[in-house]
Amino acid sequence: MEEVINQLKTEVGLTEEQAVKAMKVLKGFLDKKVPPMFSGVVDKFSSGLKEMEDDVLG
Repeated sequence: MEEVINQLKTEVGLTEEQAVKAMKVLKGFLDKKVPPMFSGVVDKFSSGLKEMEDDVLG
């Protein structure tokens, strides 16, 4: 998760806050689109997102 956020910051030029928000949107999208049997993969991929949201977004 942190690696993707860092890529968004360096390659796209997003701020940390913007990158975390983008990942939150991506997680929500994947939660709706991925079949239920793969929801664990999405959860594992996005582990740490909640903590990052709390740290960055307050």
